Amino acid sequence: MKPLDRILAAVRAQPRHIILPEGGDPRVAEAAARMTAEGLARITLMDGPAVAGVTALAPAEAPDLPELAEHWHRMRAARGMTADRALAEMRDPIRQAAMRVRLGQADGTLGGAVATTADTVRAALQIIGRAPGAGIVSSFFLMLSCGPAAPIRGGMIFADCGLVVEPDAEGLASIALSAADSCRRLLAEEPRVAMLSFSTAGSADHPSLLKIREALALVRAAAPGLEIDGEMQFDAALDDAIRSKKAPNSALTGRPNVFVFPDLASGNIGYKIAQRLGGLTAIGPILQGLAKPANDLSRGCSVEDIVNASAVTAVQAGH
Repeated sequence: MKPLDRILAAVRAQPRHIILPEGGDPRVAEAAARMTAEGLARITLMDGPAVAGVTALAPAEAPDLPELAEHWHRMRAARGMTADRALAEMRDPIRQAAMRVRLGQADGTLGGAVATTADTVRAALQIIGRAPGAGIVSSFFLMLSCGPAAPIRGGMIFADCGLVVEPDAEGLASIALSAADSCRRLLAEEPRVAMLSFSTAGSADHPSLLKIREALALVRAAAPGLEIDGEMQFDAALDDAIRSKKAPNSALTGRPNVFVFPDLASGNIGYKIAQRLGGLTAIGPILQGLAKPANDLSRGCSVEDIVNASAVTAVQAGH
């Protein structure tokens, strides 16, 4: 079964409650209708049109708005939040959706078709917060290589391609650990992680490589059973024959399903090359390291993108 088909089957078997806060965008409203009609999730649509089977909510007129604002006021009072400002901010759909997820009124939320990534991620970080034990909140793209002419088949995790600009060694280790967990959840596979760079197994020397080597040591100390190696060039990671020549002592036993990029520039460039030239389907950016699921969309997203990202959000909620 293709990875996306497996994800859709999983969420149909146990539909989750997802809030879509940007219902005024026709793409979001259409995605809500489709998710509902196909039994993929229970949807609450904020500020959107009436859609059969979808719960409609006007956030500025919600009956429980004062209670939500009170929670927000208490959370941020030490940082100077006033009651009036908390009430005004809880009228914002992105923030209100995050608060409802925090309070357990929904399983996850997905925004960013209209709002900026900065606004979407800020609400998730401030209101939902980090998961216990998560070093940092980062992101990944679920990359699907399923076309008939694809040189390899299956799903892969690319991280971080959308959020953390220049992680230090601890941040890079946290990204690798979170991406491995995302692989288990979404691909139902044991992760094989490659820490990417321009060098393979010490073939070059540069300060940026020291960071990767330190991150690798941190990951191995934190998760000794995880199959991971680096630093590694992409071709050596992907191709068993090349890896056996360039890194004959590699800990990887097969093609990686998780690729960790050294910084946001390389990650963002890499996933877009794979998408635009390689024909892979890219779902994301998906946030990892949050206490509960809240994800971002590209403002250029399609209805299909919203449906797929909502399904991934639902899978995250199931864990």
